[in-house]
Amino acid sequence: MLKAWLKLFVELTGNNYVSQLLVRFTSSTWSRMLVPIFAKIYRINQEEMEKSLSEYQSLHQLFTRKLKFGCRSIESQPNCLVSPVDGVISDFGFVQDVEKYSIKNKQIRLEEMLGSKEKADVYRNGKYIILYLSPRHYHRIHSPVDGIIKESWVLGEKSYPVNSIGLKYGNSPLSTNYRRITEIQSELGNIAVVKVGALNVNSVHLTARSDKLGRGEELAYFSFGSTVVLFIERATFQFSPDIAGNNDISFGKSVGVFSNA
Repeated sequence: MLKAWLKLFVELTGNNYVSQLLVRFTSSTWSRMLVPIFAKIYRINQEEMEKSLSEYQSLHQLFTRKLKFGCRSIESQPNCLVSPVDGVISDFGFVQDVEKYSIKNKQIRLEEMLGSKEKADVYRNGKYIILYLSPRHYHRIHSPVDGIIKESWVLGEKSYPVNSIGLKYGNSPLSTNYRRITEIQSELGNIAVVKVGALNVNSVHLTARSDKLGRGEELAYFSFGSTVVLFIERATFQFSPDIAGNNDISFGKSVGVFSNA
């Protein structure tokens, strides 16, 4: 019963009032008693956490935890693109598939997601990958390439769940939820990092210290589980043969390479 209640509380609500209560509670010291329960239910890897479980004073602190220094390696191959997050690979493929139609049940429309035809045109011949962060995942977002932040913009207002129930019954949440988009210009072409908010708390927080980014450098974090969609400009990008839908991936791992880099 407790597991079912906790999953409902942190994953499924799209009601604004309930979402605000969620923020207040998870940020309060009252939520500290749920930290060990949450860690057990979601099987959080405590070996990677920067702090011991007892040091987290609220669920929010646990959600937004950092990793131990050096516990992850960033792929060093110069022409590769790395995963910006720990997450589940929901889908990947050619951008042409998402211009006007849904990807399976993911309901992405390129112009709607990026906000204009002009923005969408940059990526029409490229590739995309969708990465879903569940409550158990590390929630910080990193740069997939070395590059410069070319532009950042915000679209959408309210946010609804982006889990399987939200995707099935929601109104195209990946395309219409509150989202912060960071466009990175690199020697490998433009990369759009679309950070999709989940729940009405619109929990996307930018942390980049400057416009210049190194591969694997922290870019932002989610307060709650959500989704990152990468749009890759160049059609010459080839996905790694060992990535597959519904598989977990860790940030810093290669998701593919640019064949002409």
